[in-house]
Amino acid sequence: MMTKLAIDGGTPVRTAPFPAWPVHGEEEERLVLEVVRSGKWGGTAGRKMLSELETTFAAMHGAKHAVTLVNGTLGLTVALQSVGVGPGDEVIMPPYTFIATATSALLFGAIPVFVDVEPDTLLLNPELVEAAITPRTKAIVAVHLAGLPADMGRLKEIARRRGLRLIEDAAQGVGASRAGEPVGALGDVGSFSFQMGKNVTAGEGGIVLTNDDAVADMAWSLANVGRIRSGAWYQHEHIGWNLRMTELQAALALGQLSRFESQFARRERNAALLNELLAPIDGVSPARRPSEVERHAQHLYVFFLDDALATPENKAEAIRRLQAEGVPVAAGYVSLNRNRAVAADIRKWTGETRSYDCPVSERASDSRALWLHQNVLLAEERDMYDIRDAVRKVMASFA
Repeated sequence: MMTKLAIDGGTPVRTAPFPAWPVHGEEEERLVLEVVRSGKWGGTAGRKMLSELETTFAAMHGAKHAVTLVNGTLGLTVALQSVGVGPGDEVIMPPYTFIATATSALLFGAIPVFVDVEPDTLLLNPELVEAAITPRTKAIVAVHLAGLPADMGRLKEIARRRGLRLIEDAAQGVGASRAGEPVGALGDVGSFSFQMGKNVTAGEGGIVLTNDDAVADMAWSLANVGRIRSGAWYQHEHIGWNLRMTELQAALALGQLSRFESQFARRERNAALLNELLAPIDGVSPARRPSEVERHAQHLYVFFLDDALATPENKAEAIRRLQAEGVPVAAGYVSLNRNRAVAADIRKWTGETRSYDCPVSERASDSRALWLHQNVLLAEERDMYDIRDAVRKVMASFA
């Protein structure tokens, strides 16, 4: 007989909280205090912590250049502009992503063109990209959703052959790699986020990576009110903005990096265990990890309701029941091709009402995809069995 659900008055599988985020300690305190005592807090004079962060982060991802910025959203804006995307240019991107992927383009009048995702990874589907290319297409944005690297090999081939620029939205992908290559500088330029919930956080902040000298110089200029690296203080050669990250934020990010690899390994171990534990349960299936992915950042643990169960009503009820059992599952993104604010802004810039057919993304959003955030994967191994037990209990309740 099925155990009584917690929402019906039964005993929850667990009542203990999962690990809090962010994790911090003496290293962050030491580095922040060093900055405070230095009197050099901003993003210009001194730049000890910022320079160290840029050097360290670039080396982690096999990149030649790094430029720190105020956040990942404006990092994407700078990335797009640094490769020459301008107002009216079209930018291909997946719809199953945070809204910033689209708004980073819309901020200056570039137009998102939504191309559907793969059903078992929710990554941009390379098979559908070429059909969306028009004479106005200037770039492709690959999103490393949940920390799972997109298929950059295939996307690079398309971009090269069609004369397009390739940008990585790596906000969730710190430390990830696929086919022997770290994300972030596989395309022309990549953008990462240090926002509060990210696997490396400074509260806010971001960084862009590139192997292209000219792109790096332009990104630096755009983030430094149009100055050039070798120029005078009031020599503004481009229109740019003050998008500089501060020394205080860099200190926090460096402190976070001191424990990054151990946290990365724990997330990977627990995600692999969850995959094993959830696979036999009727009603759910883990997201697919392509065999060539060596390192998955596991910013999100994504799993799906099976087709027979996947309705909006069942998804909402599964979330309600799992949360009552002590598992902090989340519903995930609303597919951006159906976001009214994004549609309105596209109409503002183009004068057109555009529609995009993205049934896989829409179905994931409406009825299939469920998430666990990265802090859950920092729990102990035994806690993964609690998640298994809760999922099994809830799925049995739908039988």
